[in-house]
Amino acid sequence: MESASQRKSYCVMEDIYGVIAIPKGEFQLHPLSPSLKELQFTLPDIGRAFQDLVRTREVGEFLSGALAGAMTKAALAPLETIRTRMVVGVGSRNIYGSFIQIIEQQGWQGLWAGNAINMLRIVPTQAIELGTFEYVKRAMTLAQENWNQTESLNLQIGSMTLRFSLSWLSPIAVAGAAAGIVSTLVCHPLEVLKDRLTVSPEVYPNLSIAVQKIYKDGGVRAFYSGISPTLIGMLPYSTCYYFMYETMKKSVCVANKKESLTRAEMLLVGALSGLIASTISYPLEVARKQLMVGAIRGKCPPNMAAALAQVVREEGLMGLYRGWGASCLKVMPSSGITWMFYEAWKDILLAR
Repeated sequence: MESASQRKSYCVMEDIYGVIAIPKGEFQLHPLSPSLKELQFTLPDIGRAFQDLVRTREVGEFLSGALAGAMTKAALAPLETIRTRMVVGVGSRNIYGSFIQIIEQQGWQGLWAGNAINMLRIVPTQAIELGTFEYVKRAMTLAQENWNQTESLNLQIGSMTLRFSLSWLSPIAVAGAAAGIVSTLVCHPLEVLKDRLTVSPEVYPNLSIAVQKIYKDGGVRAFYSGISPTLIGMLPYSTCYYFMYETMKKSVCVANKKESLTRAEMLLVGALSGLIASTISYPLEVARKQLMVGAIRGKCPPNMAAALAQVVREEGLMGLYRGWGASCLKVMPSSGITWMFYEAWKDILLAR
């Protein structure tokens, strides 16, 4: 049996699981060191991290494209609805008649038919398209500079020497083509949905039913119906569109001895580039729309050449530009406003 003095020489600790006794000579409490007293737990600055991410060039250009596309489409949705109906030959064949017909049949909300899917389509499309254009343009310019600084690739064939060079390639044209192709491959299903909702609202009354019916009728492949003619039509349009904008932008800046355009000049240059590109590639757009909505009408041409031949046979050469006026009314303000908003948002997001 331990005496009281012996028990006092132990440090006793007790909890719900039992008792432990430790000799006091072996148990000491040390004060916190100064370094531990100053130890603090800080949360990461998420806001600053997001701001730094947005200010990276690629992310800033991507977000600028998305915001510009959304703001433009919200304002110009009625013109897009009228243009699509005229291109595929639904209802009246003039702008005013198509406008009145939509109001009579569907009310004012009919002018925004398919606008929800249109917004879902244009935000990623513009983001991917403009982001890809800027990235590929920089990459091609850098590749040309590196190529010119090093020895070019030469091929010797007998006494003849072939010298390969990248100088004949326009970084802007290549970037424009790449932008159109990449955005089309990613966002084509949304284009299919938009056209179905716009052309046949009685068959496809909302987005959910449209997705279900298209998938039931043709599976995933149905969402990529007309992808080949879309790519064929997009290539000349996208290449010409970006090439014309950058060329006219540079010409105006050089002529006026300044580094950038005013907002009004951006609006005008963007509108003109859209007009020229649309006029050059418009027959391919008519053929593409014919193929995409042909399944709805039950008379889908087998390919783009057949679609063009069918339009010429039924309506003559002028049929290749059916709805061109409505298209210009949509494309010109859309192109101008998009570039104006895009350059403005890019200045804001990439400001240092």
